[in-house]
Formats: sequence, C-alpha cells, structure tokens
Amino acid sequence: MVGIIGILIVFAMVFGGYMLAGGKMGLILKALPFEMIMIGGAAVGAFVISNDVAGIKHTLKDMGKVFKGPKWKPDDYRDLLCLLFELIRLARSNPVELEGHIEAPEDSSIFGKYPKILSDKEAVALIADTMRSASMNYDDPHQVEEVLEKRIEANMHHSMHGAHTLQTIADGLPALGIVAAVLGVIKTMGSIDQPPEVLGKMIGGALVGTFLGVFLAYGIVGPFAGRVTTVVEDDGHFYKLIREVLVANLYQHPPNICIEVGRQNAPGQVRPTFGDLEEALKAAKQDAA
Repeated sequence: MVGIIGILIVFAMVFGGYMLAGGKMGLILKALPFEMIMIGGAAVGAFVISNDVAGIKHTLKDMGKVFKGPKWKPDDYRDLLCLLFELIRLARSNPVELEGHIEAPEDSSIFGKYPKILSDKEAVALIADTMRSASMNYDDPHQVEEVLEKRIEANMHHSMHGAHTLQTIADGLPALGIVAAVLGVIKTMGSIDQPPEVLGKMIGGALVGTFLGVFLAYGIVGPFAGRVTTVVEDDGHFYKLIREVLVANLYQHPPNICIEVGRQNAPGQVRPTFGDLEEALKAAKQDAA
C-alpha cells in the first residue's frame, strides 16, 4: 500500500506541477506511446540480454516486494526463537531424538508447529545443517560462525540480484531517453520546411523522450531498486538471528540465554518483547511436555 501511495505522489507532483504551471498534457500524451515503445522496449530488451531465465524470474518476483514489504514479520521472529529453543532443549536432553527432526524437517512435529518457517528451505537448511554439524563434533564456535557468515553472505548476494538489475536499468534509462530524443530531432530536421508551430510541436514531442527516460529512472525504477534492497536486507536479519542463536548454543550457554542473545540481536521493529517471548516459550515447554 505504501508503495502505491508513493507512486501516486510522484505522478501527482510531477504532472500536477506541470499543469499548474500552464503546461498542456496533450503534447505529452500524443508522444508518450511512441517514446515508451522506444525507451521502455529498449530497456526491456537490455534487461533480457543481460539476464538468464532464472535472473528474469527472480527480478520480476522481487518487484512484488516493493508493495508486499519484508517476508518476515514480528510474529515470525518470535516463532523462530521458539523453534530454536525447542530444538536446543532437545539437543541437550536427547541428541538421538533430535536427529529425526533435523534429517526430515517436513515430518518433524517441532518444525510442523511453524509452517511458514518450514516452507522456507534456506532457513530450515541453515538450522538443520548447523545442528547436524554440532552432533558430528564439528562444534568449534569460531569456525561454525565463519561458515555461517559466508553462507549468509552468499545467499544475500544472490538475493540482491533483482535490486542490482533494477538499478542497472535505472542507470541506463536517461541515456535511452536521449536516444529517443535524438531520433525525434532527426525526424524534426527532416521536416524543417514546415511552419514554426508544427516544428515546435515536433521538438516538444522529441523532448518527451528525454523527460520520460529521466522520470522513469529517478521516479520509478530507481526507487523500486532501493526498496527491494531494503526489503532484502530486512529479511536477511532473520537468517542472521539463526546464526546468533546457534553459535551461542555451541558455547554451551543455557537455552534461555541462547534465545535471549537472538532476541537482543533482532532489529527493533521486529524484536519480540521479553514478556511476549517468555509467554511463547512457556507455551512451547507445555506443548513439549
């Protein structure tokens, strides 16, 4: 909703200001379809050239994040801490039973309580792989933390593909606008024998290309890229929280302390309060009993 409001504000301010200053929309609307074909078509073509099918799908999917916002909400962070708490307690009390949960998370009664987390393959793999490593005595906290950091960094780099692609398109749109404007000037020069009022409209139509390229770059596509970057970074905190809790577990801190470490490292806007988390953990303990 916020993204839609932002787009409406951009259009209202730009075109509203233009019309209040005495500008006429007729000239822009007449030239707009042809300029959009040249500029938008060239931008789409360049996008297809520079991406494979997976990259194209990834970028188109990421554009939805502008309107949907981050995937992980405050309740999801609370659920993640409860999930990790249950797994850590089980790992301390019954390592053999834990093996069934991390080897087949889709059949696990613990993971099954949190379907949204279970549906995220990377989050589940991050938890299962780390706890499996600990059960195999690969439990040096420093080494595990380094491995998790590199893994999260690689995933973040992949997740940023859509944002980088959109920013690249935004950077190229002003130049494509100039290309369209130059073509309009060429067309105008071919009609130099026409009266001034005709030439004026033709030059005005050519300048629409320059306007459209800059407007799309800085008013639409560039902000889209910035928003996707922000959303990806926000969602990245979810996986970093997994790292913090599981590394704290390798230091053999009590389960409650491991979870508190994770809670403290969650961003403020999604961090569950101490009281809310305590209530959720008590409920998890009762379910386990």
